[in-house]
Amino acid sequence: MKIKNLYLPFRFFGGLGVIFVLFILGFPFYFFFPLAQTVLVAFLVLVTLDLIQLFNKGIRFNVVRSTARLLSLGNENEVKITVANLSSRPFDILLIDELPYQLQIRDFGESLHLKGMEKKRLVYKVRPLVRGKYDFGAIHLFVTSKLGLVQRKVSFPVNEEVAVYPSVMDMKKYELKSAMSTTINFGIKKIRRIGHSYEFEQIKEYTIGDDYKSMNWKATSRSNKLMVNNYTDEKSQQVYCLIDKGRYMKMPFNGLSLLDYSINSSLIIANTSLQKQDKAGLITFSDKVESVIRADRSRNQLKLILETLYKEKESRLDSNYEYLYSSVKKTIRGRSLIFLFTNFESLHSLQRVLPVLRKLNKSHLLVVIVFENKELRDYYQQDKENLKDVYYKTIAHKIANEREMIVSELRHYGIQHIFTRPENLSINAINKYLELKSRGMI
Repeated sequence: MKIKNLYLPFRFFGGLGVIFVLFILGFPFYFFFPLAQTVLVAFLVLVTLDLIQLFNKGIRFNVVRSTARLLSLGNENEVKITVANLSSRPFDILLIDELPYQLQIRDFGESLHLKGMEKKRLVYKVRPLVRGKYDFGAIHLFVTSKLGLVQRKVSFPVNEEVAVYPSVMDMKKYELKSAMSTTINFGIKKIRRIGHSYEFEQIKEYTIGDDYKSMNWKATSRSNKLMVNNYTDEKSQQVYCLIDKGRYMKMPFNGLSLLDYSINSSLIIANTSLQKQDKAGLITFSDKVESVIRADRSRNQLKLILETLYKEKESRLDSNYEYLYSSVKKTIRGRSLIFLFTNFESLHSLQRVLPVLRKLNKSHLLVVIVFENKELRDYYQQDKENLKDVYYKTIAHKIANEREMIVSELRHYGIQHIFTRPENLSINAINKYLELKSRGMI
């Protein structure tokens, strides 16, 4: 019998330790020698039996790993492993999966017991924090029998490469459908349309809450029922996401950078606007304008935006808003709704680009994202005991107040904004889009 992948567990060395102690005790107490010899022989016999059980040709296993076609950035993604014992004997198994280095998980292992001819499914979750290619390696089974004196390693080369994309899971979660009654559970506000847009949809029977100004008296007289004109939101409006990739967007929150939060939110806004039959577009920039996708609602538009967002990387340079304005002027034709994802570190940094923002807001409906730093707010609200902590608290308070001053400055110039924590960005952006659309401001 040719033995490969033999491992000796702790129980094996524990048995050797007992035998060694018995031999040591045999020097002052001679009667321990026969006992030690007997135990040694019995131990070697058991080890031999264990080797025969583990390494005979009838012992076989099968392992299959199942992952999604692509993983979602920042979400809990399921990985499923099916392990089958193809022999008639029961075994204890330690399963080790070679996870991608980006996950930074060094101690992953799962223990399970498989009876003869039994199959079990193991499910665990991974949360990727970086976009890109993830390589899953081999799966190793460390198999022991009931005796547990030796261990056999069985490896399965089930290597696979999986791409981590912007959060497709969140995109599907927040996908808006016209007749979806559970949107309130996701935090999406149901906003009553103020007035109505120019697109007539149908005549329907009056229900409580309908605008009485939309009453259709001719249809009412014909049917002897109160009838109202039903209007739908105007379609084919342009919705652009402008993503700042400058160095300030590298700031991390809960493992993700502000750029990654912006990318996830941009994908959700694009999908939502396409569901509403509007046109979705994208522009990314740093010291220069890099990716430009003109607003459209074609079948492949969402896929094009997804692939573009997947490849975006942070820049080490400051962003150039003059180049951005020049590109917007050339690219975007007609009044559009523009979401600007950026990060102003101070009121001064906002004031430097405020002339550009005002010009953008004059031609389009501009919405500027302002990120709230919850960690700073929590820090300065805590009681401090020494002078050093009081100093840090004062600085934190000053930085947090800068954010509120930025919001106030945008409001002063009539620029729409979203003041939000990074984790709430997507839902707040959707609500803002629905609000502006319902008010007919686009």
